[in-house]
Amino acid sequence: MQEELIEKKVKSTAKIEKLAKQLHKWERRIVFTNGCFDILHPGHVKYLLKAKSFGDILIIGLNSDTSVKRLKGERRPIHNQKDRALVLSSLECVDYITLFEEDTPYDLINRIKPDILVKGGDWDVKDIVGADIVLSAGGEVLSLPYYEGHSTTGILEELSKPARKPKKAKTTRHKKE
Repeated sequence: MQEELIEKKVKSTAKIEKLAKQLHKWERRIVFTNGCFDILHPGHVKYLLKAKSFGDILIIGLNSDTSVKRLKGERRPIHNQKDRALVLSSLECVDYITLFEEDTPYDLINRIKPDILVKGGDWDVKDIVGADIVLSAGGEVLSLPYYEGHSTTGILEELSKPARKPKKAKTTRHKKE
């Protein structure tokens, strides 16, 4: 089952480019987003569901392991690219995933030419990589709201804190009859 999901949804850059051209011919609205998706959390899921709602097909550009390491540091990624792709593949809202080695998906966006480019709310539209490509083709660039309290960095910081001692439970004594 895992291999079927991967085979169905994870495509090489060349295959995703060819598929995108076909989808454009069929007048399907392609939504593109990208990221590391290292530890999938509710904020990611809400974001991907919202992204999908803007079009017919959601394509994710997934940073490769080497790309994540360059961007996030030596201790990342936590999960390798195959595992991250598998988790994303299991989401119904995700249609296709393609890995990229570069620090940004600029070349990938240029090859796919999505109708809608989406990033999380921590990005201003003017700073979103590939916005120039999408806007010049008449597409839309959206910065979705950030879901407070949900971030991979926050999860990792919480896990690195010392464990809290549990509070002692109050005991009540029962009289023997």
